[in-house]
Amino acid sequence: QVQLVESGGGLVQPGGSLTLSCAASGRLFSIYNMGWYRQAPGKQRELVASINIDSSTNYVDSVKGRFTITRDNHKNTTYLQMNSLKPEDTAVYYCNAQHLFTRLEVWGQGTLVTVSS
Repeated sequence: QVQLVESGGGLVQPGGSLTLSCAASGRLFSIYNMGWYRQAPGKQRELVASINIDSSTNYVDSVKGRFTITRDNHKNTTYLQMNSLKPEDTAVYYCNAQHLFTRLEVWGQGTLVTVSS
């Protein structure tokens, strides 16, 4: 089972960019489907972007064209490149890993992204 650690959050002005990283320790990172979720204050957690083991991706409509999810299986790391950030992107962002066969899910501790002038 992998363990996940996110990094890269912070304060950014509207229109700015951030890159989040999710480093996985443990074995067999390549057979985990990976995702980034976010939870804003008073709202439910939502799936922002996901990338499967074949590197196919999906995005929530609100971030299409602005966010890009990638994975590097050699570095056991998943990234979320966020461009043209908006105040409504403010949230705690969580990394998620789902085992391809067992469907067991693992969560990171979250990293806060604040978009504000």
